[in-house]
Amino acid sequence: MNDCIFCKIVNKEIPAERVYEDEKVLVFLDINPINQGHLLVIPKDHYETILETPENVLQDVILRVKKMAQVVDKISDGVNIGQNNKLAAGQLVNHLHFHIIPRNENDGLVSWPGKEYESEDERLKMAEEIKKIVKEVEEENP
Repeated sequence: MNDCIFCKIVNKEIPAERVYEDEKVLVFLDINPINQGHLLVIPKDHYETILETPENVLQDVILRVKKMAQVVDKISDGVNIGQNNKLAAGQLVNHLHFHIIPRNENDGLVSWPGKEYESEDERLKMAEEIKKIVKEVEEENP
């Protein structure tokens, strides 16, 4: 993809601090880290979100995510792994990527704020709606 910043990094048109690379996956430091050592793990081929990424590509990427989480765990007290899909979910670069974020005791970061269902009925309705869609997705993608 010509205008994708991550594709330009893959193609070495834009510099990045590469920390791991193989034929399918690239890992580099996030230029705007949440904490020092924040990594991005991307497939070298362009896919916008996890939703259209082929399973064999996801397998390669997630295995590198695990490896990089093990690395980051050695330089921190814990690790957050994040992956956003579409702008509404916080995806700022339209190229599949996973965030590996080092966490330390008292680093000042907070986890996601929780929200409660207004009622048990609302919670049960949501569960039923999701179950229905799970069946639809399984039929579309057996």
